[in-house]
Amino acid sequence: MPSRLPKGYRPSEDEPFMGKRQREFFRRKLIGWRSKLLRESTLTLDELKESENNQPDCADRASVETGRFLELRTRDRERKLISKIDSALERLAGKTYGYCEETGEPIGLKRLLARPVATMSVEAQERHERLEKTHNNQ
Repeated sequence: MPSRLPKGYRPSEDEPFMGKRQREFFRRKLIGWRSKLLRESTLTLDELKESENNQPDCADRASVETGRFLELRTRDRERKLISKIDSALERLAGKTYGYCEETGEPIGLKRLLARPVATMSVEAQERHERLEKTHNNQ
């Protein structure tokens, strides 16, 4: 059962990390973000269905196609983000949300507020990126 949050609630370092209130805050944040992305995706699909590509001028037709391509590319990135949001919601349900998948340590509120789908602490993410960069350069 979702708990009530005080109006204007923001997680703070003064309360237990990933306690009931913080979990509910992030659950609502993730669900709201997911809903917004899905609404935008539906609008884009509706617009693409309604728009016609009967532009007599080649330059106009190319401009319309470029716009469509960029819009679809953005929606593809958002589709991947929705998948990450769903994973974060699963971690919330399993009470592993907010903890680094590599070290098990808390990710930290500042990072989670900035990137609610984060799965690693800043330190672990930086280590991961350094290793990835090293492997790609070999």
